[in-house]
Amino acid sequence: MYKRILVPTDGSEITGKAVQTAIGLAKATGAALCTISVKEPFPYSAISEMQPVPPQEFYDAQERIAAARVKSVQDSATAAGMSCAAHTVEALHAWEAIIDHAKSQNCDLIVMASHGRRGVSALLLGSETSRVLTHSPIPVLVVK
Repeated sequence: MYKRILVPTDGSEITGKAVQTAIGLAKATGAALCTISVKEPFPYSAISEMQPVPPQEFYDAQERIAAARVKSVQDSATAAGMSCAAHTVEALHAWEAIIDHAKSQNCDLIVMASHGRRGVSALLLGSETSRVLTHSPIPVLVVK
């Protein structure tokens, strides 16, 4: 049925549900599992020479956070008797990075969490999951 499943992670509790769903589905179908965490680019401002955090310190912190997130998914997969390929990428828009990564890894399913924001919060924050759903040519399973 599925050969490669991608589960993006932002480290949130609801994403943990998506990870468990992806692991269960991968085990049931014999699919390979991979995960991705998207790092934010440095908020460089050409106008100001003063930056609150030096660029390298920012990059290092972003990598530590993203690496910890994908390691958590790998640890969950290992506990379930599976392996999981893990990647971190930097991108301005997480949804684009998720779709691009799914394509480059030949994934045939993306398993994502829905954070369930409503009203003004959803309008202002947007939803990476809804953007992936809207733009992905690859099937997306949304876990609530």
